Amino acid sequence: MRILTSLLVLLFIAGLSISAVAQMKKPQFRVVAMTEAGGIHAPFVAAAKIWLGKVAAENNFTIDYIENADPINDRFLAQYQLFIQLNYPPYAWSDSAKVAFQKYITEGKGGWIGFHHATLLGEFDGYQMWPWFSEFMGGIRYKNYIASFAKATVHIEAKNHPCMKGVPATFEVAKEEWYTYNKSPRPNVNVLATVDESTYSPESTIKMGGDHPVVWSNERVKARNVYVFMGHHPDLFKNDAFMKIFHNAIFWGAGK
Repeated sequence: MRILTSLLVLLFIAGLSISAVAQMKKPQFRVVAMTEAGGIHAPFVAAAKIWLGKVAAENNFTIDYIENADPINDRFLAQYQLFIQLNYPPYAWSDSAKVAFQKYITEGKGGWIGFHHATLLGEFDGYQMWPWFSEFMGGIRYKNYIASFAKATVHIEAKNHPCMKGVPATFEVAKEEWYTYNKSPRPNVNVLATVDESTYSPESTIKMGGDHPVVWSNERVKARNVYVFMGHHPDLFKNDAFMKIFHNAIFWGAGK
């Protein structure tokens, strides 16, 4: 009887231990990232996945990937506390996906981080511009880009914003396309960082004309959101400032 009792006690303790471990491993939050499959941004996306996998493992969150907007609906998005638009453009979305995503953002059902191609706003590949997404990005339309790439210096404006915690006041980006838009989004968004067009190397005539935001947040919607223009070259995952902004944005966007 004593042996049986001892075994039952041990099993009970073991059960508690397994339960405790299971609770400890429960992820802090869930992330979904929509990525471009193949194409010119494939190297950046591949580098991002490696980096995100490491950050997720170190900080106990999960990340799932989709390569188009087809799965997006209310039920799908309800699983996630953060949506990362990892270079996927704002077109080729179904009407139902648009409605669900817009609701997710405007009602603050989760956070959002967008990169680079997310502001490719206009008429592309036979698709019309998505007006709501243009407004979400500050009412802008894509105009031009530096196809041959340029090195430039980025200046942080909103030093106290959570996404900029620990980021130096200025940092250099070695290779980027630096989009221009039909106008600055500044009147409609909170600009967190700008690129100094006078530092373009090589020099380029493709400029906004002084005020050139490259990181911003739209505070007119309920979702915590941040758009980061940089996102073409995989070497950005060797850039400490870029990785710090991305890291901060994940936890801020997820409400952590």
